[in-house]
Amino acid sequence: MADRGVDVSALPKEVRDLLAELDLELSEGDITQKGFEKKRAKLLAPFTAKTPEPDPGPPPEQPQPEASRAVDPTPEPTPTPKPASSSSSSASARRRRSHRSGGARDDRYRSDVHTEAVQAALAQHREQKMALPMPTKRRSTYVQSPAGSCTPPDTSSASEDEGSSPHQASVGGAVGQNLQSPDSWINRSLQGSSTSSSASSTLSHGEGKPQPAVMADVVVHTRPESSIVPPDVTSFAAQDRGPRVDLPPNVPVRGMSREQSRSSMMDTADGVPISRVSTKIQQLLNTLKRPKRPPLREFFLDDSEEIVEVPQPDPNTPRPEGRQMIPVKGEPLGVVSNWPPALQAALARWGATQAKSPALTTLDITGKPLYTLTYGKLWTRSVKLAYTLLNKLGTKTEPVLKPGDRVALVFPNNDPGMFCVAFYGCLLAEVIPVPIEVPLSRKDAGSQQIGFLLGSCGVGLALTSEVCLKGLPKTPNGEIMQFKGWPRLKWVVTDSKYLTKPSKDWQPHIPTANNDIAYIEYKASKEGTVMGVAVSKLAMLTHCQALTQACNYSEGETLINVLDFKKDMGLWHGVLTSVMNRIHAVSVPYAVMKACPLSWVQRVHMHKAGVALVKCRDLHWAMMAHREQREISLASLRMLIVADGANPWSVSSCDAFLSVFQSHGLKPEVICPCASSPEAMTVAIRRPGIPGAPLPARAILSMGGLSHGVIRVNTEDKNSALTVQDVGHVMPGALMCIVKPDGPPQLCKTDEIGEIVVNSRAGGTMYYGLPGVTKNTFEVIPVNSSGAPIGEIPFIRTGLLGFVGPGSLVFVVGKNEGLLMVSGRRHNADDLVATALAVEPVKTVYRGRIAVFSVNVFYDERIVIVAEQRPEASEEDSFQWMSRVLQAVDSIHQVGLYCLALVPANTLPKTPLGGIHVAETKQRFLEGNLHPCNILMCPHTCVTNLPKPRQKQPVGVGPASILVGNLVAGKRIAQAAGRDLGLIEDQDLVRKHQFLTEALQWRAQTDPDHTLFVLLNAKGVAICTATCIQLHKRSEKIAGALFERGLNTGDNVVLLYPPGIDLIASFYGCLYAGCVPVTVRPPHPQNLAATLPTVRMIIDVSKAACILTTQNLMKTLRSKEAASAVNIKTWPTIIDTDDLPRKRLPQIYKPPTAEMLAYLDFSVSTTGMLTGVKISHAAVSALCRSIKLQCELYSSRQIAICLDPYCGLGFVLWCLCSVYSGHQSILIPPQELETSLPLWLGTLSQYRIRDTFCSYSVMELCTKGLGTQTEALKARGVNLTCVRSCVVVAEERPRLALTQSFSKLFKDLGLSPRAVSTAFSSRVNLAICLQGTTGPDPSTVYVDMKSLRHDRVRLVERGAPQSLPLMESGTILPGVRVVIVNPETQGPLGDSHLGEIWVNSPHSASGYYTIYGEENLQADHFNLRLSFGDPQTLWARTGYLGFVRRTELLDASGERHDALFVVGSLDETLELRGLRYHPVDIETSVSRAHRSIGESAVFTWTNLLVVVSELCGSEQDALDLVPLVTNVVLEEHHLVVGVVVIVDPGVIPINSRGEKQRMHLRDSFLADQLDPIYVAYNM
Repeated sequence: MADRGVDVSALPKEVRDLLAELDLELSEGDITQKGFEKKRAKLLAPFTAKTPEPDPGPPPEQPQPEASRAVDPTPEPTPTPKPASSSSSSASARRRRSHRSGGARDDRYRSDVHTEAVQAALAQHREQKMALPMPTKRRSTYVQSPAGSCTPPDTSSASEDEGSSPHQASVGGAVGQNLQSPDSWINRSLQGSSTSSSASSTLSHGEGKPQPAVMADVVVHTRPESSIVPPDVTSFAAQDRGPRVDLPPNVPVRGMSREQSRSSMMDTADGVPISRVSTKIQQLLNTLKRPKRPPLREFFLDDSEEIVEVPQPDPNTPRPEGRQMIPVKGEPLGVVSNWPPALQAALARWGATQAKSPALTTLDITGKPLYTLTYGKLWTRSVKLAYTLLNKLGTKTEPVLKPGDRVALVFPNNDPGMFCVAFYGCLLAEVIPVPIEVPLSRKDAGSQQIGFLLGSCGVGLALTSEVCLKGLPKTPNGEIMQFKGWPRLKWVVTDSKYLTKPSKDWQPHIPTANNDIAYIEYKASKEGTVMGVAVSKLAMLTHCQALTQACNYSEGETLINVLDFKKDMGLWHGVLTSVMNRIHAVSVPYAVMKACPLSWVQRVHMHKAGVALVKCRDLHWAMMAHREQREISLASLRMLIVADGANPWSVSSCDAFLSVFQSHGLKPEVICPCASSPEAMTVAIRRPGIPGAPLPARAILSMGGLSHGVIRVNTEDKNSALTVQDVGHVMPGALMCIVKPDGPPQLCKTDEIGEIVVNSRAGGTMYYGLPGVTKNTFEVIPVNSSGAPIGEIPFIRTGLLGFVGPGSLVFVVGKNEGLLMVSGRRHNADDLVATALAVEPVKTVYRGRIAVFSVNVFYDERIVIVAEQRPEASEEDSFQWMSRVLQAVDSIHQVGLYCLALVPANTLPKTPLGGIHVAETKQRFLEGNLHPCNILMCPHTCVTNLPKPRQKQPVGVGPASILVGNLVAGKRIAQAAGRDLGLIEDQDLVRKHQFLTEALQWRAQTDPDHTLFVLLNAKGVAICTATCIQLHKRSEKIAGALFERGLNTGDNVVLLYPPGIDLIASFYGCLYAGCVPVTVRPPHPQNLAATLPTVRMIIDVSKAACILTTQNLMKTLRSKEAASAVNIKTWPTIIDTDDLPRKRLPQIYKPPTAEMLAYLDFSVSTTGMLTGVKISHAAVSALCRSIKLQCELYSSRQIAICLDPYCGLGFVLWCLCSVYSGHQSILIPPQELETSLPLWLGTLSQYRIRDTFCSYSVMELCTKGLGTQTEALKARGVNLTCVRSCVVVAEERPRLALTQSFSKLFKDLGLSPRAVSTAFSSRVNLAICLQGTTGPDPSTVYVDMKSLRHDRVRLVERGAPQSLPLMESGTILPGVRVVIVNPETQGPLGDSHLGEIWVNSPHSASGYYTIYGEENLQADHFNLRLSFGDPQTLWARTGYLGFVRRTELLDASGERHDALFVVGSLDETLELRGLRYHPVDIETSVSRAHRSIGESAVFTWTNLLVVVSELCGSEQDALDLVPLVTNVVLEEHHLVVGVVVIVDPGVIPINSRGEKQRMHLRDSFLADQLDPIYVAYNM
């Protein structure tokens, strides 16, 4: 092909566009491959001469493994091979065969034609250069080093510049890619929200490459943000998630220092570090940008209420055009004079007249005859067994067995003699044999299902041989183990020595064949359930007669049987029909075939057998081994029955076998494929040929046509052709129709594929014990196109899909159980197996060990392929093979695979004869028990029925709407308010409460010895208390020290203390001195590298003039360890407040106005932004007053606080409220709970506390750690009946599951279910809601998640599908008003909308002190007015989405109560496909997906959804999570996951408030610092 040497990227734009159009045409099937190549060559012709010689691939010292070339070929100068002539192709076929003979021997699906087709299809793909990102597996423990040294340069992501060093190649390649595709930039610096991916490609519409200058600009602007690590937002890393994590304290999981971040990553334009991860995600994005083949069903329309059905399929779909088929009749079943009246009669006859005639020969493991059972022996032993069964089990009056009872036959595959005796013994005793497989272990694949069969058949007795009984698994006391799901069985040994000879006068009763059941054959359905097909005595006899006539059996012939004699063709020919015709059957067990594959051919030669009964596998094995034996003649064979000849892939085995053995006397006409099913028995069989007659028919069909259920001869694309051979004619005496496989059994047209149904006396009668299923299968009456039945007679569904061809020949193209219906098209599992196996090199997987099935995810079937990987295959080989299978299936079947999984050798569940147990494999896949070692998910390619992305509609309520009172556009405005703060009567109170400092002085004078604070240690002992006077004096001391150091009024002072009373004293000390306190969480001494930079950053950002701290912390700040994390030489003045001299303070500072700043509150948001807000004295007083009213706080009350006291409401409750209200606060530092879990609950009980405040992390610790110990706590006297309110302080949606489980667990300790509630606060207002003593209980509502994604609130019933329970966030505080606002238009919303919560209250913060890196947000959040409605009020934006609902409950004033529901942070929401998602909802779904998933977190990266899950189980479960996570997110949220990251427990960073730091996690992931166990990139 001329274009191989052309560098496509160098071509003019018009030519590139034309080429892309051409590629699209080809991928959509609008042009043939040949036409495509012609047009492409024509387009490229002018450029081929000019182009310089291409780079000849990688340099010699870096040989690129062949594997990588398949997916990402470097432009190679090698010419494409010309289509080979027939001679050369046969030579190549020979070469291929010899190359392959070393492989595994099961080659059912081999077809040279198909292999060539697949190679051609892959060659097509190879031209469209495509790099698929390889998944990342953990190689070793975490090593902090530059990306290059810790990442083997994986060839799958080979960059353009292959000659560069590995490190340059990966980084340079990524930069190159990023320059080329502006889509991959996300400018966090240029955007408000760092997560919302709606704006993620700010530059995505630019054409061509951006100018270097602009690029540099962006880099300059964004570098500071990304190189300073997002502050450690987490609390003490080593302890915070102590119970869940066992990380060495120095692993930099929770953020890294600046120096590290500089050395270990380069920055791209958007400040996202380039690393192995981002390069791979870029590759993933590139693969996802390929035009998708337009799916047949275009879209689900997502109307907000329901996901509706898809529009009708494509009009170009081929449709059947023939006339309606006419039922096909088999030849009449002849009546032969000497046919017996019943099968047992035949045995009786031969047993008496031909006693010496051999009936059955068994082979030993080497293939030598072991023993031969004569007809005489078979008869006498069967009679003995019949007599024993009826007379010797139980007593005369109470026999164990009665005629008609069902009995299990449990015999191994190498003992046909014992089985025959048992089978005929049962027939003679008129009990019903149910042959089953020998259970090998308690957990055998499918053995539970066998139990279902035995149960439904009412089996209580099992017959077996002595040898087999000894081999069954036993319990320690020697009894046979009770198998899972099995009924209790009595075991009876049938060896002759245990049988009783019947008395002279006893004769078995042999009635003429009637409709009573003769035996039950088991059959596994597609779902894996095992059912019993009951066969009547008449059907059994008629079937034997029909086979005798069709196969032309004659008395005394020899038959070699390689099949399982317990069921199907092996039973029908080798045990039943052979006895009717006095045939000598030689049984070749599976074990012998494995040891000596040629044994059956040798048996044919030795016995000069006329008939052999085999499967394709046996043909193939014999071919593989035939070189070992020269002297073999197959001239005696008149019929070689190929039992699975109905499998379309049998053609090539038959042909190949013939080509090898024709020289050994095998005649072409003896190969007789046949079709059968457990229900209808033999459906069709090719009659033994007459020499010289024309050879049977072949059909070459188009797979595209087949997928639409239509027969079209393949003319166009030889790659997607399926060659099928006929399976002969209908059985004698039978009538056959083809009906539609689903819906009513309507007759098909002549050119339509349908299910074969048969009417015949020789078929099963029912599924035993299952009347419902029976009706749909055994009593089908076909109808014509108008729906009228074509007759009275019932047909049996065979489960075979096919058609009747010319000359009434029957063709089968697949089975119902292998049918995969994807987007309305049918695919056959066997065809997909064949395609997968034709992908070279097959050295990656075992040929016979591959399972294909479909799983139902999101309204369609999705195809999954699971194969066993060879131990020697490398990661690259496997990934290579998987990506090529994807391409091959896509080209040949035009269908996308959902998941490809490789499992370690010998781990797939097997059926008794060594095949793969598909239903069990599927079950394990869905349960997450498959334990794959490699997995590739491709949901982006194959999920084509997602709802249409939402176009944003204008919101109903806009400035043009008319406001009437509180109604807007006919809806109530969503607003709510707490009660009034009320007027203060007493002037004295006004004065003393205007400033907290005055309140403290006043208390120190009026009630000096009243204890305000009690601090507890881990043992629950009060280690420190503070009375009003002590606190006042201590504060004066600190103020004196500040005064002495010359600090000015208004200077900022950082307070660095562990939780305790020192913190409170130094806070008031600052206020006494007129300084502005800033509380900061102290660094964690064991994890300075991660925690100290945050401290440093707050000190720098707040421009602190001095640091107040303890002696210990002062040492830490100046230590060597600190020096390695930050620059310790530039700390501001550090004052150690442990032992200060008592200095007289000249006077206590009094602010001139209440609007002056009281303190700064710094906190890190969950998106990783550090924000400091300014709190004025007026706000402090108003807030304390509001809390006092809500919680009814006064001097005689005690409250317990188990919170971090560094910011927000936690700080207010810890430090401020007691001084204002005079109540006693019992302080419990949360980290003390880690050494003594019951501390908090014990304190509540001991002090009889009525009101307590905690954080979610405290509640979670108690739930997980004490949940099982409630009895022990009760015994220690812990009693929680006193607790009236337990409030969780948080800035997030209430965690309903956690609060409910906490309430339930501790209900036994007397905790009232009404006690637990939540508070809601935000940066702009430290307390908006708080469940107090008055007001109704918090209400819970269920909202529809689909509507919520559209920002609408629709209430549904509990338990409705897609419903989300939400709990009210506590009662709104006095003096607070909230309104729900559209964040875009800033107008008020009606109460059925989700919008941003805006708040107005006297205690709102006065503004941001600073937002680190986001200065433009200063004005944006405070002092806003609504765009219409109420233009006077000033509001502050909380940054949280929520809604207001008017409830039926009444509040204190008797009005109906308005409840505020918080849904989530606006910054955290993910905008995907035009819809708004809340991470916590996706995370909740993910956590439910598998028992081994602990915590999980989601974020987006360039429009891809990334899910990070912590694995609590063993590492072999890691890959099980990938499909389950993908499934659950698709199913419940209609989103395709882009990347699944599996990490160790404790990796997801969580801050002191128990909130996940998703942005922090995102940065660590992109900088390749998570050390994940596995990263899967979903294609």
